[in-house]
Amino acid sequence: MFLWFIGTATVAVLFVFRDDRFDFRVLALGSVAPDIIDVWSGGAWVFHSVLGSVVVLGVVMATARRGSLTRRRWLALPIGMLFHLVFDGAFNNTKVFWWPFAGIGFDGAPIPSLDRPILSLIFEIIGALLIAWVWRENSLSTPSVRREFMRTGHLRLIER
Repeated sequence: MFLWFIGTATVAVLFVFRDDRFDFRVLALGSVAPDIIDVWSGGAWVFHSVLGSVVVLGVVMATARRGSLTRRRWLALPIGMLFHLVFDGAFNNTKVFWWPFAGIGFDGAPIPSLDRPILSLIFEIIGALLIAWVWRENSLSTPSVRREFMRTGHLRLIER
């Protein structure tokens, strides 16, 4: 499941952060990273816990200079990862979400988005519709606008 996480994270950032220099390419990567990483581990693991996203946030803050383009760009990664936890309902599994504070083991916990196939399909359709809306609102069908997005990752703010 990818479209649901990319669509919901993008729309949430457009309306909440109101930052015209936000890198939505890195946000999209962060919004799908927990599932991609945890699929390789065989189940919900560190990146479906709050600690995984917080560690990534700490690494970005510690390694990128304050006020730099690098920091601004890569802060979108842990933000996307945190949005993933929210829109995946990862908080429903206390043992995984609060790892290691709620216990050390993961007990083979399933990845939430893979554990509910019918609901995930509905979410993917909604995600596709959200992405289509953002695409239309930002005129990404125009080649020059699309090239600019691919170069910078910036989208126009949606007027409220």
